[in-house]
Amino acid sequence: MQHAAFQKEVYQIVKQIPAGKVTTYGQIAYMLGRPKNSRLVGQAMRLTPSDAKIPSHRVVGANGRLVPGWHAQYELLRAEGVPFTPGGNVQLKRCFWQG
Repeated sequence: MQHAAFQKEVYQIVKQIPAGKVTTYGQIAYMLGRPKNSRLVGQAMRLTPSDAKIPSHRVVGANGRLVPGWHAQYELLRAEGVPFTPGGNVQLKRCFWQG
């Protein structure tokens, strides 16, 4: 299955994101040589197994937006010292990880 292989590649990158840093769906797609596939990265992240020990909370939208409806993401990132704007987005300039 091609999609399963792509998911594994996404998860391998996400596992490398250090605590206190974040990256975007688009950056992961770029790192995989598929810069136009950020939505596929998002789909892979939605399918992350809960027992996989993958720090999926460290992946945010292009403008530092958090996953809608995932309220724990904010708390997890805040506990790692990730800075936020007053509007609740991650301050990407201060904690963006490019791999």
